[in-house]
Amino acid sequence: MQRIRHMQIGVEASRSIENKRVFVVDSDEVTRAALQFMLHDENETHEISSVPEAIVKRDSRKVDLILLGYRTLKNEGSDVLHDITEQLPDAKIILVASSADEAQECAKLQIAGVLVKPLTVESVRLKVNAVLGRSPGFNPFKVL
Repeated sequence: MQRIRHMQIGVEASRSIENKRVFVVDSDEVTRAALQFMLHDENETHEISSVPEAIVKRDSRKVDLILLGYRTLKNEGSDVLHDITEQLPDAKIILVASSADEAQECAKLQIAGVLVKPLTVESVRLKVNAVLGRSPGFNPFKVL
């Protein structure tokens, strides 16, 4: 039986076998799909449309990181952050904002970082890796 290997461009070998679980929670289907595509080589990444759905999907396994869309936060209310920290205590949160104004508002929340659109593979991976402890000395709040 021949084993097939997939080429992962721009992924360190140690990260491709390290299993960090990431939930992309956003009501915007396009943003969810883009982030999932950007992160799936280095992480076990799941697209989810709401926080209640994420809480149900967690099953008994640890969730390391949640990328939470700003619009989802606004639609579901700020109590959703409390729900995440209570139900998914190991998960760090990065807010995905559409503008610098939204990012400023997000920076006041108790979260691990902010991503601002437009999103690039490099900026998303860099920030996610920093928040997951893979890049020492990186400031996850700095807009790239």
